[in-house]
Amino acid sequence: MPRNKLLHLLGNFGPHWFSIANRVALSAKGYRAQRLDLIRHDGTAVRGILTGPSGDWHGLPAILYCHAHGNRYAIGANELMDGRPALLSPYAPALAIAGMLAFSIDMPCFGERQGDSESAASKRHGWLGRTLFGEMIADLRGALDLMVEMPEVDANRIGAFGLSMGATHAYWLAALDERIKAAAHLCAFADVEALIRSGAHDLHGHYMTVPGLLPAFSAGIIAGMTAPRPQLVGIGWDDPLTPPDAVTPALVTLRQAYAHRPDALTIIEEANSGHVETQAMREGTIALFRKVFVS
Repeated sequence: MPRNKLLHLLGNFGPHWFSIANRVALSAKGYRAQRLDLIRHDGTAVRGILTGPSGDWHGLPAILYCHAHGNRYAIGANELMDGRPALLSPYAPALAIAGMLAFSIDMPCFGERQGDSESAASKRHGWLGRTLFGEMIADLRGALDLMVEMPEVDANRIGAFGLSMGATHAYWLAALDERIKAAAHLCAFADVEALIRSGAHDLHGHYMTVPGLLPAFSAGIIAGMTAPRPQLVGIGWDDPLTPPDAVTPALVTLRQAYAHRPDALTIIEEANSGHVETQAMREGTIALFRKVFVS
């Protein structure tokens, strides 16, 4: 099974599960927000942020929001409410206005989990035969487990979103877990083998290194594992992480996976745009989640 092989390459992490130790209301204008203090099964403390429309929350559609990297390690789950330079604006209010919850957690090395550097964590995992990417995906799957059990969330209406590192997390997560019913990802979709040929792979952080991946998988194959569930891909053609020679083969493979459901795949290609969200990407993302989860 491709999913089992991917999980093996990531390091065969067992299931990560979280308990909620505490909830605290956060100040938010025009929507509700809560901080969730989570405890991972191994005792690791992890910050989560849950946002949504004003009023009562019960059985609402929800987006697992995967935060970006950008060499800004202080930004983690707080990206959901505070945004970052590569985004037009924070997603929490936009999703709340659309009638959706959003849930984000700090990834290892980010936000309130900066105790271990990305380099140190990657090396530690490598020596143990695992990957930092695998720990991140295991944490996100644990967050998904938590969402499914929340009375606030409709377990049958959960999507995933991210930009840059978060984009990679979003489409990998959708590939590995069918509980993600729709995924939108911006500014990261590219064939890694082509990036290696040009040297652009070194623009990615250490977290993304998965030994042995390329002989069996490509970005297009992994993203294609989400088919026929709805998926949106946002690409800026001036983005050094998504150059045309690396994006084109990935899109060919992805479109082949959606050959029987081409209407479920949305590709937004932006000329003269770099590693940033555009208005078309924002509108397309919100429209996709509205169509799948709200309409």
